[in-house]
Amino acid sequence: MPQPAHAWTWRGAADLLGAWNLYFIAKLALFAMGLVGLHPLANIAFAAGLAAMAHPRARRWRPWMAAPVAAALFYYDSWLPGLARAISQAGLVASFSGAYLAELAGRFVSVPAIAALAAAAAAWFAASRFVRLDVPVALAVLGLGFGWAPAHGLRDAAPAAGGEASGAAAPQSPDAFLAGFFAREAARSVAFAAPPAGAPPFDVIFVHICSLSWDDLAATGLEGHRLFKGFDILLKRFNSVSTYSGPAAIRFLRAPCGQQAHTALYAPAAPQCLLMPDLQAAGFEPQLLLNHDGHFDGFLDQVRAQGLKAPVQSLEGLDAPLRAFDDSRVYDDAGVLGRWLDSRAGNRAPRAAVYFNTLSLHDGNRLLADPAARSSQTYKRRLERLLDDIDAFMGKLAARGRRAVVVVIPEHGAALRGDAAQIPGLRDIPTPAITLVPVGIRVIGPDAHRAGEPVVSSEPTSFLAVSAIVSRMLAKPPFGPAGFQAGDYASDLPATEFVAQGETATLVRRGDAYLMRLDQDPWKEYR
Repeated sequence: MPQPAHAWTWRGAADLLGAWNLYFIAKLALFAMGLVGLHPLANIAFAAGLAAMAHPRARRWRPWMAAPVAAALFYYDSWLPGLARAISQAGLVASFSGAYLAELAGRFVSVPAIAALAAAAAAWFAASRFVRLDVPVALAVLGLGFGWAPAHGLRDAAPAAGGEASGAAAPQSPDAFLAGFFAREAARSVAFAAPPAGAPPFDVIFVHICSLSWDDLAATGLEGHRLFKGFDILLKRFNSVSTYSGPAAIRFLRAPCGQQAHTALYAPAAPQCLLMPDLQAAGFEPQLLLNHDGHFDGFLDQVRAQGLKAPVQSLEGLDAPLRAFDDSRVYDDAGVLGRWLDSRAGNRAPRAAVYFNTLSLHDGNRLLADPAARSSQTYKRRLERLLDDIDAFMGKLAARGRRAVVVVIPEHGAALRGDAAQIPGLRDIPTPAITLVPVGIRVIGPDAHRAGEPVVSSEPTSFLAVSAIVSRMLAKPPFGPAGFQAGDYASDLPATEFVAQGETATLVRRGDAYLMRLDQDPWKEYR
């Protein structure tokens, strides 16, 4: 029996997906550029659901029902933080200033991406007039999703790869490597003994810098700053592991023990793993300096939880030339350090262990002297000022005849340049550009004379290496008429294979490749 002329049939449907083909074509274009990932089965399932609603009676409801799913699927395919992470950070994001939120939004605008999407739209419009695109688009999603990798971004990981610090190891899966890594790290530690009787007193000063990596230095052209040329020991492949201030501070303040998994950071640490209490037991009075109020994300509370109970040096009356991403005051580094140096002369403690944390380089900070400038535009100026201030502080220590071992150690990088997987400033994926940071140690004092050249180490190291250097300097202080050899403190340092972690992402180095896992997704090669 013939059907009415107006009857709709699947066989006669001109185009099951219609304009939704453009959604998949656009996503394929972004995937080819390495700007998003692609979960082929999820996208095919979505396409099948759209096709199932191609009947005219259902078609009018399709945009309303499909748009939320399309947005969620696009987020799932992107490199953005997982939904749970985004929800957990919503309160912190809400505290950002309006200017910073606008700056972040602008970073998502990519001229090449817009051009690619425009070209994809033009191709769809031209081709859809002559060809049914449903099947070719579906095949492209399957083919590219399963069998093709973009030049940048992520691609499926090889089954196994060799080791880094341990040489050519037997092939093993990334999961097996990671389990073995944490088992080995749990057995490693460094102890601190009091300096020998009669040794000259000295301070140990830790300068913990938020948002500075080797990649940031390269991006600004400041890797040759005189500060780095003055170090006695420079670690060029130091892995800070974490990419946000809270976990970064916890890892540093647990430096005497091997690297922990991210989830273990929020459980109590073994007493011998707490840096500042260990130094206190060795005769050093803990002292705490910040150039900010420490409230954001409970930073000060997290520092306190690691055994650093000293009162925070007052910031009253100091200049605050910056406003942070949440409009709080960021105080002058030179002023904070200068106040401590002035007060140190009246402090009777023979030895002090000082922890100074500076927020001056954090993304979103703005200069009061140039409030219209975006934070990304002022980063180089802020960085040069900070490096100058630290260098000048060391000069003042020397001029006043104080003995000190100064350790400059960044928390993590600023992600100043970003990459295909993350916009500038976003740090949820702990890439080498963010976690490989410059760590320098300098010995200062009237009787501190280095004999020979400084040590510049390119071995893979992390916090245990810094603990080892400080421990050796306590056991054999680098002061006296005979001078010191930097190699006495920096030879045979504990090597640490590259494993970086955040709340949702883990990155490991295997052979010459970096492998990454987001949440429970399969391992991907990060390029």
